Amino acid sequence: MNSLLPSAWSVPEIFRKRLGELAGRQRTMSADGHLLLVLHEVPEPGVAERKSVLFWRDPAGVWRATGNGSGLAELDSLLQGYIKGIDGLESRMLAAPSADNYFSVLQTATPLLRSTRNLHRALQEARELFREDRHILLARDQAGEQERTVELLHSDARNGLDYMIARQAEEQARNSDQLVVSSYRLNLLVAIFLPLTALGSAFGMNFVHGLEGVRSPLLFWSVLVLGILVGFVVKGAVAIRPVAKKAALPRVGR
Repeated sequence: MNSLLPSAWSVPEIFRKRLGELAGRQRTMSADGHLLLVLHEVPEPGVAERKSVLFWRDPAGVWRATGNGSGLAELDSLLQGYIKGIDGLESRMLAAPSADNYFSVLQTATPLLRSTRNLHRALQEARELFREDRHILLARDQAGEQERTVELLHSDARNGLDYMIARQAEEQARNSDQLVVSSYRLNLLVAIFLPLTALGSAFGMNFVHGLEGVRSPLLFWSVLVLGILVGFVVKGAVAIRPVAKKAALPRVGR
């Protein structure tokens, strides 16, 4: 006898035969008016194994579950657990945008999205088999809303992480362009002043310039101020940042 189903449950023998040692994926079984739901609890981040909960509905409409409560109460508790997990994801998405936060949300949202999707699919199958049971209808609708919410959170986290990666790549490309321009300007300055420096080093002497006889200190201060002004002019010319060209957006045909 399969240990997953309680021995006190008077379920069709085919249910026990179709269940193995592990519950497996979330799914729906039906036979002779009986319904068996194999569902999973909220997945824990970093844990590969999934805890399963079995729900049995007999032909009279009485629900039972392998959890601690009654059948319908246990089903509602299972759905509330998913809602609590989704609320936690929404709170984390409201935090300051960061790559670590988006990656953490994705790590939690990915298994949660898979579980809610399979939960919704299993309840949809049960709804198609037992259309007169309103409890299945309400549970199916709630699971569908949870799947949609987790899918939106997963998509927002993925888009946020992709945007941060693209923005960092754009900033790195812009910094690389500025570095290339700065290197080019520095090379121009070197090309201009290197020959003068080389000639002065080669001759190693002072040329006659006609100002040797001037004894006034005004000449010294004038040359000093002129050198400072020229230095600021050169600094300003080198520090000018090039205007970034905006890439043309592709036209989308209607």
